[in-house]
Amino acid sequence: MPADGGATTREAIAYLLLRVTIGVNLFLHGVARLIGDPAVFRAYLETQMQGAPVPAAIVHLVAAVLPWGEAVVGLLLLLGAWTTIVLLAAGLQLLLLQIGACLAQRWDAAGTQLLYVLILCILLAHGDRNRYSIDGLRRRPASGGVARSAQ
Repeated sequence: MPADGGATTREAIAYLLLRVTIGVNLFLHGVARLIGDPAVFRAYLETQMQGAPVPAAIVHLVAAVLPWGEAVVGLLLLLGAWTTIVLLAAGLQLLLLQIGACLAQRWDAAGTQLLYVLILCILLAHGDRNRYSIDGLRRRPASGGVARSAQ
């Protein structure tokens, strides 16, 4: 790390690559479900949640809301806008999915979701490296001024 406490260019690029990759992944999860047939996604979730102690109304609500949440969170991560808040929102989405996967005893899905959470935690812990983003632009000093807070 440089003497001034800022992230090196390589660290900032690594952060950018990880943030954009998870952003694209989540964004396309949501978009693919939004442009597809909502009944197909709802049926998929119903099948995944069979036998779990979760009311069908909750499964239907999640099927309706989740794609929008994934698309919005993914797009904002891709752009690097409100990154800390968006990482927390993504973590809450994954917590919801983790609860569902565990109640349905879908341990393969639960394991995959833990990898997503790990990536979100890495990004959250290393937010000082979020230089190449909308947040990074907002933090830069304006022509000789003092740096503005990104959040």
